[in-house]
Amino acid sequence: MWDARFDVVVVGGGHAGCEAAAAAARVGARTLLLTHDLAKLGEMSCNPAIGGIGKGHLVREVDALDGLMGRAADAAGIHFKLLNRSKGPAVRGPRAQADRALYRRAIQALLAAQGGLTCEADAVEDLVLDGAQVAGVVTASGRRIQAGAVVVTTGTFLRGTIHIGDRCVPAGRVGEAPAVGLALAFERLGLPLARLKTGTPARLDGRTIRWDALEMQASDAEPEPLSAMTAGIANPQVTCGITHTNARTHAIIREHLHRSALHAGHITGTGPRYCPSVEDKVVRFADKERHQVFLEPEGLDDPTVYPNGISTSLPEDAQRLMLASIAGLEEAVMLRPGYAIEYDHVDPRALRPSLECRAAPGLFLAGQVNGTTGYEEAAAQGLLAGVNAAHRAAGGEPPALPGRADAYMGVLVDDLTLHGVSEPYRMLTARAEHRLALRADNAPFRLHAQGEAWGCIGPARRAAWRVFSAACMDALARARADSATPAAYAAAGIAVNQDGRRRSAFEALALPAATLDALARLFPWLGTLPPRVLAWLEAEALYAPYLERHAHERAWLAKEEATAIPDGLDFAAVPGLSLEMRDRLGRARPATLGRAGRLPGVTPAALAALAVHLRGVSRGT
Repeated sequence: MWDARFDVVVVGGGHAGCEAAAAAARVGARTLLLTHDLAKLGEMSCNPAIGGIGKGHLVREVDALDGLMGRAADAAGIHFKLLNRSKGPAVRGPRAQADRALYRRAIQALLAAQGGLTCEADAVEDLVLDGAQVAGVVTASGRRIQAGAVVVTTGTFLRGTIHIGDRCVPAGRVGEAPAVGLALAFERLGLPLARLKTGTPARLDGRTIRWDALEMQASDAEPEPLSAMTAGIANPQVTCGITHTNARTHAIIREHLHRSALHAGHITGTGPRYCPSVEDKVVRFADKERHQVFLEPEGLDDPTVYPNGISTSLPEDAQRLMLASIAGLEEAVMLRPGYAIEYDHVDPRALRPSLECRAAPGLFLAGQVNGTTGYEEAAAQGLLAGVNAAHRAAGGEPPALPGRADAYMGVLVDDLTLHGVSEPYRMLTARAEHRLALRADNAPFRLHAQGEAWGCIGPARRAAWRVFSAACMDALARARADSATPAAYAAAGIAVNQDGRRRSAFEALALPAATLDALARLFPWLGTLPPRVLAWLEAEALYAPYLERHAHERAWLAKEEATAIPDGLDFAAVPGLSLEMRDRLGRARPATLGRAGRLPGVTPAALAALAVHLRGVSRGT
């Protein structure tokens, strides 16, 4: 007997859960989001920032698919930086430091405004099966809720344990109980579980920091929003402080290293390589005399400061000694100690590219439960899982599967489900083969049409996109049609070959020596373009030769990716495959021939044998 019925039930109210629930509801599914505490919906449980290099690309992609994160970050942003501004547009990373309370408020307002979505406070303790298929959930209050699909986004709560020195506390976050029942349910389903670890630094009272002794960093003079739906940033902007560890700091850490939870052997899970604890930094980079600490205010009306760069699992007394050794923090009051948190995750190779569990149809996983780290990676997975769960509940709509050539979120999901993780996965621009085409500024050009096909684009986004894309296309057409002679370029102060060939404004935008002021003397209309339109046009001009090659590569990749490998294919029955190749393919279960080719150690000969076999299967021979 069921107490309630929904199309999609989402478990967890972090970044993945909020995006999953909103996306499922936008697609049209009657959706229920269950979380321990409704007041914590959208909680920024670690650092108070959204975006960055690689991560900012993901935020823009989530935004292009009408997700929440970019809009919430803009509504809460108190310090904006465009990282890598001096480099090419492809690797620039928009980042916003947020007021934690404002971010929560923004997320909760967006969820409240979403039709078809119900949010309730209740913990999920178990899954209900109909044969092998997940058919619903059982909550801590005893309710049985039926669902066409379930999305689990437990973050660090799955048997989470907090470590501070030799003190261990079962918790998913400070003061919040871990999710044990779901971990046991996953074990019963036979899902492969392993332990990972992440960490956070102490929180400081900003009123006790000697800011006058520090280097200060202001927000960008003209903050660049993370969402295409944001007209401008209204919040006051704060400055952040920069300090560094030193020889005394490192000596204190070494002196107490045996008391660190990680180095004392209390933690078995692997931590993130690209965000190590300060203990790891001192041990692994012993030759470095200092490490940067970025002091980030957590809110406009909150004195709490997040010291980014010194996450730790040292005991509290050692943390206080360490902090007091750092310039500007000599008298800083520690409001809360830093800690490491260890938690269960599911090997993401157990998932289809849609993020649905192979062993439990109807069950989708997103976020840190899949072995990732970071708000942005969680949000991207959550959005895709929510869309795909809604499609499954509706009876088999095609899954939302962005490709590696289409989006960083495609790279993310492909990496996870094909290769698995040996440490918490973080998005890096270097992970994308087509990163010159996957820019933060062109995310809606890459993904809006797919979002429309998946049904996750709302009317306001659709209307805004029509206006913006039309302005961009008009600017592009005019830039290609409007041209000038070499003599005219020279008169404007732009050096070009005096070969008599007219050059279009589009070509000129890619010239290193062509400033906007100089080009506007030749083509005055360029100076009248909205900033976002002009930035997109300049990037398109700069990367035009690559983008042409990219279009050809995408066509070739599409053919290869289109060759599906049946989910239950017996690789032992494929003639010409060695035992090693059968083992590699059998463990990874690639969904397409293209994914099989990206497996480490899979040879061209094995791919050829598999391709021949698949052609025979398709012909029924």
